[in-house]
Amino acid sequence: MRKAIFVAFILLGLFLLIPVGVSAAGPRIDVLRVDGTVNPVLAGYIERGIGHAEEHGATCIIQMDTPGGLDTSMRDIVQSILEAEVPVVVYVPPGGRAASAGAFISMAAHVAVMSPGTEIGAAHPVAIEGEMDETMEQKVVNDAVAYIRSIAEAKGRNADWAEAAVRESKSSPASEALELGVIDIVAQNFDDLIAQLDGWEVTLLGGEAVTIETDDAAINYIDMGAMERFLFAISDPNIAYILLSLGMMGLFFELSSPGSIFPGVVGAICLFLAFYSLGMLPVNYAGALLIVLAFALFIAEIFVTGHGLLALGGIASLTMGSLILMGSPMFQINKGLIAGVVIVATAFFAFVVRAVVLSRRAREVTGRESMVGKVAVARTPLDPKGTVFVHGERWEATVDEGRVEPGEEVVITRVEGLKLWVTKKKKEGGEQ
Repeated sequence: MRKAIFVAFILLGLFLLIPVGVSAAGPRIDVLRVDGTVNPVLAGYIERGIGHAEEHGATCIIQMDTPGGLDTSMRDIVQSILEAEVPVVVYVPPGGRAASAGAFISMAAHVAVMSPGTEIGAAHPVAIEGEMDETMEQKVVNDAVAYIRSIAEAKGRNADWAEAAVRESKSSPASEALELGVIDIVAQNFDDLIAQLDGWEVTLLGGEAVTIETDDAAINYIDMGAMERFLFAISDPNIAYILLSLGMMGLFFELSSPGSIFPGVVGAICLFLAFYSLGMLPVNYAGALLIVLAFALFIAEIFVTGHGLLALGGIASLTMGSLILMGSPMFQINKGLIAGVVIVATAFFAFVVRAVVLSRRAREVTGRESMVGKVAVARTPLDPKGTVFVHGERWEATVDEGRVEPGEEVVITRVEGLKLWVTKKKKEGGEQ
């Protein structure tokens, strides 16, 4: 009897577990959220997100709003999408855009989706530093055209439009992009996208046909980790510029006031973060060198009597360097931020330089000269020579007039080598 009951419980448990196993294997959607320029941090985040979707057999949706970014990072993202073992959907939400590098990424998706009020295109290559000569520009443009046409043809999209987006910076709104065969779906919002994706069939790189299932699918958002968010934030050109300025000011303060330590440490950290950030941006190095020159001129103003000319040169160099630091139009630094930093930096340097100059003009307050005016105590009779005690030390002293008994206080009037000249300290009432 007991065996029968035991077996019955086991069978009941197995029966209850079967539905649980079936429901856990339902469809799943992993969503990545991209809002900003295309850079190495973003490329790493998307690669990680697609890998996570592959581990769970989920459809991956990249919700993207970008003005474009670095060509190398864009190619890394495109490669991650093309080699994905699960369907990858690129979705431009309301108010967003897939400009420049974003157009390449959208074209590479298994399903390209846009919302009304969004745009795609304007993918003409932009020089990182200065202007490209005619031959170099032709080579870069032809390379980009060949790349985007190959992507469009592989995905069955309008290759002619893709070429025009590169050669002529053509851009299209969502409705026109759908009509021209640039994208696959126009969705009003995310819920509409999920509804339209259900049953959509895509072909992966190996030729495997996969049907996307979104009905009752579990939605899982994969956001950037704390370190990814931090690195992505400092890769903003405005943040990089602020870090560079803070770093230079910190080191300047440390050099002008050695031993402060804290400003130097903070300045060094800011500089390292700025160098990391600038390493991920299309930096015009002439602009960066002008900023470095500006801080060198400010430092020189401390040690050289330039009557303000070095400081004025530093202000001019800082302003010009800031204006041309970022060579790409899509990576420009906010003009208001530049004005604010130049004003703050100028005020900071003026304050520090003035403090240093005043400290040099002030009377020496350390060493033997600082003993003049101090009170000493006679240890032996001074008639006129003897020994006094001051600052924890015994000194030979000579009184100017009269006799001083041991224990009496005297005032130091001058110092000559290792000898002191003193006078009797006046007592209250004016008597000595």
